[in-house]
Amino acid sequence: QVQLVESGGGLVQFGGSLRLSCAASGHSVSSYTMGWFRRAPGKDREFVGAINWNGRRTFYGSSVKGRATISRDIAENTNYLQMNNLKPEDTAVYYCAADSTYPETDYLGRVPMEYEYWGQGTQVTVSS
Repeated sequence: QVQLVESGGGLVQFGGSLRLSCAASGHSVSSYTMGWFRRAPGKDREFVGAINWNGRRTFYGSSVKGRATISRDIAENTNYLQMNNLKPEDTAVYYCAADSTYPETDYLGRVPMEYEYWGQGTQVTVSS
C-alpha cells in the first residue's frame, strides 16, 4: 500500500514561489506516474500536472503552465512541485497522487479517477 505525504504548503505573497514535496512510503513509486491536483474552495479538483516514471516527460494544466515544474527524485521516492509567480487564484489544497495503472510508460493521467493513491493535501494560500 502506498502512502503519500505532501509538505511545503503555507502562506506566500503574490508573485512569490513555493516548492511542494510529496514523499511516498510503503511501496516504491519509481515505476508510477505521479500527479498533482488542487482544489480551491467551492471548486472541483483541478489537474495541475504530472510526471512520468523516469521523470523525462511532464504535462501541465493550462492554468499553471509556464509557472509550474514537476520533478522527481527516484532514489528518495519523492516528487516535487515548484510553483512560481503565484497568484491569489492559486490558493487551494494541493494533492499528490500516484497512478500505477501504466507502470514505466509515458502515459500521464489528467483526471483524478486515473490515480489510485492520494495524499492528505497541503494548503497553499496566496495573499494579494
